[in-house]
Amino acid sequence: MTTPQELRTTLETLGTEAFRQDLAEIDQLPTLDIARLMNTGDASVPAAVSARLPEIATAVDAITRRMATGGRLVYAGAGTAGRLGVLDASECPPTFNTAPGQVVGLIAGGPQAMVTSVEGAEDSEDLARADLDALALTPADTVIGVSASGRTPYAVGAVAHARSLGALTVGLSCNAGSALGAAAEHRIEIATGPELVTGSTRLKAGTAQKLVLNMISTITMIRLGKTYGNLMVDVRASNDKLRARSRRIVALATGAADEEIETALAATDGEVKNAILTVLAGVDGPTAARLLEESGGHLRAALAAAAK
Repeated sequence: MTTPQELRTTLETLGTEAFRQDLAEIDQLPTLDIARLMNTGDASVPAAVSARLPEIATAVDAITRRMATGGRLVYAGAGTAGRLGVLDASECPPTFNTAPGQVVGLIAGGPQAMVTSVEGAEDSEDLARADLDALALTPADTVIGVSASGRTPYAVGAVAHARSLGALTVGLSCNAGSALGAAAEHRIEIATGPELVTGSTRLKAGTAQKLVLNMISTITMIRLGKTYGNLMVDVRASNDKLRARSRRIVALATGAADEEIETALAATDGEVKNAILTVLAGVDGPTAARLLEESGGHLRAALAAAAK
């Protein structure tokens, strides 16, 4: 077990924990000046992410191969990192119509940790192993450990355990040479540097993690055929806004008139991708469903098959 002194020594070596002497009197500055300093710091985050795009792309392609065979995408983290993973996972069903449990967010301490600090949860590798075992992890799955410091035991433990079970593993952190990166098959380390408020990694580090998670889930879904061009054709129309968006997506994809769009959506039980296929290929609802199933859900492939 790491002693308090050892932990303090470790934290002092991390870029995300570094103290900026030039900001030591920030509390005495005018509000606008603080806002400018914060905004300037935030502006450096996209460049830090850009430097790691090859690693992100490689990880996405590996994740896509697993998910295409039925694997799940699992995020595991503590605190802000864990919350960001849960957020990304929770947005996949309405955006991409992912199946329940296809994208999962695990946060140290469980659901209550989303709004309340659960003392000691992030320090437990055993808890990470138990959370993953509850999912009955398989080699088809992917586990992404998320940790700003790259040393959080819960995230490192999750990745190490997942890798021992044959799952694909990714370590996402904001410090180079991290324990999390070393434990994972794919290492993504975004060097965001010191925070405006020393050690408050919900700031630049959190922003970087959100950007990378956006990339991972979105590009993976694009590769899996969940979009047609830049249209989210697998959107789940679960409320009035999304139903209106569904109609607009069909219109943008096909150029069809409102009456034809309504007919197509009615014939396909509101499934946007199917409705587009009925309009563009001139097929009925059941045929559209069959073509999409045979094409693995890829609309372009289904259109090509219909053309033959």
